[in-house]
Amino acid sequence: MADSSHGHTPAAWTGVTIAFIGFCVSSVFLVLAQPLLVIAGLVIAALGGVVGLIMRSMGLGMPEEPAELAARRQEAGVAQH
Repeated sequence: MADSSHGHTPAAWTGVTIAFIGFCVSSVFLVLAQPLLVIAGLVIAALGGVVGLIMRSMGLGMPEEPAELAARRQEAGVAQH
């Protein structure tokens, strides 16, 4: 797994960071019994996923594996993780 770059992209880091902040906000307001603000935190967390997908579509995610390399990898019986 050390040779894999799974998740080490600007899109992944940004999306996860925004989602983490959203869950932290939601958790604080859950303890304070503020249901509307709990939902707001969950919306922020969902926004993290959307931002990650948008950034990936802009080319800031992991590049696609060339078809030739995928075919050779499949012949060798090794899948990219």
